[in-house]
Amino acid sequence: MSGGAFAVQRKTQIMDEAQVRRTVTRIAHEIIERDKGVEDVVLVGIRRRGEPIARMLAEAIARVEGTQVPVGTVDITFYRDDLTHISLDPKLNRTDIPFAIGDRTVVLVDDVLYTGRTARAALDALTRLGRARRIQLAVLIDRGHRELPIRADFAGKNVPTAVTEFVRVAMPDIDGETGVWLCDR
Repeated sequence: MSGGAFAVQRKTQIMDEAQVRRTVTRIAHEIIERDKGVEDVVLVGIRRRGEPIARMLAEAIARVEGTQVPVGTVDITFYRDDLTHISLDPKLNRTDIPFAIGDRTVVLVDDVLYTGRTARAALDALTRLGRARRIQLAVLIDRGHRELPIRADFAGKNVPTAVTEFVRVAMPDIDGETGVWLCDR
């Protein structure tokens, strides 16, 4: 969960741009190791900030393996269980997965894992597109406070937070900067 319609006050910087890049590189290595290469691996970023993180992971994997891993994006808007609380007129963004996910390892990518509801919605959206051999979850930040039995297979950093706090991830093509901050609402 990052961004939103409410004001946030930056409290503490958790990661700067260099730390984000190093963390993404480490996650890329972990994906390669766990999946014994990337022959059948595809990356799917959850719109919005999971999308640029998935592209960063693909670049890091390509530097290590010399192989371009396919990258897609999934929009979870209509799969959310809190849709009526978010907006009376939700905007649907496009899911763009230009490859088959059947019998492949799909690494679902998001910026922050919090309650698990976003990941659950993404799983629902993915299952409508085919039956993956395996779906793994990679997140830049795991902040705890799960409401569903979901865990990250790859987590860049575990950041214990209070429920009243917010983790703000900034990506350059969306926010004009790269970094992660702990914020107060």
